[in-house]
Amino acid sequence: MDLILLLKAAILGFVEGFTEFLPISSTGHLIVVGSLLNFNDERGKLFTIVIQSAAIAAVMWEYRAKIFNIINGLKSGKAQAQRFVFNVFIAFLPLAVLGLLFGKHIKAALFNPITVAVTSIIGAIFILWAEKRQHVVSVETADDLNWKDALKVGFAQALALIPGTSRSGATIIGGLFFGLSRKAATEFTFFLAMPVLIGATIYELYKERALLVSADLGMWIVGAVSSFVAAFLCVRWLLRYISTHDFTIFAWYRIAFGLVVLVTYYTGMVDWSIT
Repeated sequence: MDLILLLKAAILGFVEGFTEFLPISSTGHLIVVGSLLNFNDERGKLFTIVIQSAAIAAVMWEYRAKIFNIINGLKSGKAQAQRFVFNVFIAFLPLAVLGLLFGKHIKAALFNPITVAVTSIIGAIFILWAEKRQHVVSVETADDLNWKDALKVGFAQALALIPGTSRSGATIIGGLFFGLSRKAATEFTFFLAMPVLIGATIYELYKERALLVSADLGMWIVGAVSSFVAAFLCVRWLLRYISTHDFTIFAWYRIAFGLVVLVTYYTGMVDWSIT
């Protein structure tokens, strides 16, 4: 068993779980950390996508009571449960369609640390703008969304096809622009992540099935456990944090992160693997 490989898997799993639901881009961090660990080949890229399923499992566990209520509501024909599921489906569509059409080209051209650095800084500017402007709340909870709100959030989420943008950041900040409260935007982002990340995992596993070998089982398990634990702790912390804080701190982190990557690249301090 390759202990170095398992350590890389644990590190990447932690990075995925900790960053997936924060507005700082998990994909961007995984690209940067994967470059530092020399684990950004096709096998590494598949690994980083699939361990997202462990992160979303942590969210599903955290929201298990609400999920069961929705399922029971669907069985009994409750309009609120039906509307919530429909809204998630509507919001899922833009990313799914655009991802199928352009995902391969975006992955080939933009999955590199410099793109991540630039989009991280641009995304930070939008967060600062969202928090600076007057925030008029028209949607207090995720259950209050209508299909038009959901579709707008879905198009905001589609921006996350560009690495470094942040899927959760795009949906949460987009939600703020569209009149959602921080709680509603964050909770809807968590539920929207379920079909997105599970769908992406299934699709990538099928597409790259030739890369799946039994020798990597230990790597997958270590990465998944690390991702689950980090995501579970992060989600609980984030829900407490947003009850009394805004997202400004994440904007400044994104700027610092982006600048560090750019400075280390252009000064030659780090030999980033840009492919």
